[in-house]
Amino acid sequence: MTRHLLRDDDLTPAEQAEILQLAAELKADRWGRKPLAGPQTVAVIFDKSSTRTRVSFAVGIADLGGSPLIISTANSQLGGKETPSDTARVLERMTAAIVWRTYAQAGLEEMARGTTIPVVNALSDDFHPCQLLADLFTIREHKGDLAGLTVTFYGDGKSNMAHSFVLAGAIAGMHVRVASPESYAPREDVVADAHRIAAQTGGSLTLLSDPEAAAEGADVIVTDTWVSMGKEDEKQHRLLSLGSYKVTSDIMARAASDAIFLHCLPADRGYEVDAEVIDGPQSVVWDEAENRLHAQKALLVWLLAKQEEAA
Repeated sequence: MTRHLLRDDDLTPAEQAEILQLAAELKADRWGRKPLAGPQTVAVIFDKSSTRTRVSFAVGIADLGGSPLIISTANSQLGGKETPSDTARVLERMTAAIVWRTYAQAGLEEMARGTTIPVVNALSDDFHPCQLLADLFTIREHKGDLAGLTVTFYGDGKSNMAHSFVLAGAIAGMHVRVASPESYAPREDVVADAHRIAAQTGGSLTLLSDPEAAAEGADVIVTDTWVSMGKEDEKQHRLLSLGSYKVTSDIMARAASDAIFLHCLPADRGYEVDAEVIDGPQSVVWDEAENRLHAQKALLVWLLAKQEEAA
């Protein structure tokens, strides 16, 4: 069976841990694996603008001995005339894997159903599993074992980053808190999935509307932009609704004394986070950005190995 990564819970706890360990090995020996030697090609498709995703996948595929084929949806048939499943059936004849940064999760699911090569969600409106692998890897580097750590996400609980933290954190056995207005709470089905997973891993999920209480004793504080791509017309409403959930020095002071700060970037300093936090000594956002490279390489190595096992 072809393995894909469309959402965080496509991985079991053991598989997630295996990929994170592989990321550490690849970071220590950057050119030690060449599963794409040939070079084989990986299609990397973009519906949305990108810096970290584009660079990390392009560099990572090259590091693994392959050739990244960067495709803009606007300049391909996928942008209008062709279905995701038909595009996938074409690409599987020429490429080793498909990476897609898109809007609708349903499109990724249709693409995965239509192909026999791995499909990777490089971001959708619902989930951002590649970012979470990098985030968990970064937390592991700075804090050690993930299980039992408390991580608090601030801001839009309905965002792809919040949904992925809820799921990936539960898989890792972490205690995840989401601090948001009730109207921005994570989707009920995602919350239910996280509770089910956490019951098996010893993790937990808590939804809070009090931003100060959410920070108490946390090992990791996380936020994301309040105005994601496609939400620009909601900017003023979001700034008003989420204003109390800015990560400030006062919030960081309520967390554990050795707490770290994460943000997947790009950041709007002064909105979701103060400059003194993101640029301060507890911030690990630049390690986090670099670790997109190592975590995604690990994911590709793992998926390609699973593909070879299934052949």
